Amino acid sequence: MTYCLGIKVKGGLVAIADNRITAGTEVYSNKKVSTHQIGNHSLFIMTAGLRSIRDKSIIYFNQLTKEKGFTFDYMFEAVNAFAEMVRKVAEEDKASLKEEGYKFNLHSIIGGQMEKDDEHKLFLIFPEGNWIEINEGLKFQIIGNSNYGKPLLNRALSYETSIEEALKLGFLSFDATQVSASDVDYPIDVIVYHKNSFHLIEHRLEKEQMEGVTKQWNALMKTSVDSLQTEWINDVLGNK
Repeated sequence: MTYCLGIKVKGGLVAIADNRITAGTEVYSNKKVSTHQIGNHSLFIMTAGLRSIRDKSIIYFNQLTKEKGFTFDYMFEAVNAFAEMVRKVAEEDKASLKEEGYKFNLHSIIGGQMEKDDEHKLFLIFPEGNWIEINEGLKFQIIGNSNYGKPLLNRALSYETSIEEALKLGFLSFDATQVSASDVDYPIDVIVYHKNSFHLIEHRLEKEQMEGVTKQWNALMKTSVDSLQTEWINDVLGNK
């Protein structure tokens, strides 16, 4: 399983991806987010699904942009180009994967800003190559294990949330998933994009670095629970 989160707020983009890969009984670590320089601009791609599909699609996309020199004026053009590479891989591998009992499965989140975009953009691409834009109304998207990380974001994240607060909430969303699911784990790769900067900030966080934050969050949650009103509990228990 995978945990990849993309957030869009007014000030920019935040992306967080874990590194745990499971293949049968084997567990290992590998990146699930890649950055791509397109002319003078850059974008990131996060994926959840079969690793073989992901790697082949990324290689084809790199060939398109690096060797053939494709550039894009708008983010949706880059998204269309990557989606076309996913379709190409489907044409080549879908039948053989099905014969081996595997479903053609790759969900992707792409974010960045090209020269003619009026703001930063974030997209979710489905295995069929169709896509949706993650906008002010959606705010975020999780691919992979989304059961545990959504509640906090739904409650606390808004389009006006600052980049700093969005990064905090994104980490806590990952933390909720990591402590609840054995197939999501450190290290995590974090990407931050500030609106109109045309520059991605990428950083890797290890478990040891974040243990203090996790402990502080656990203590704050316990304090919050302890401070909740109790009149309704007395009613339920019949206490006077």
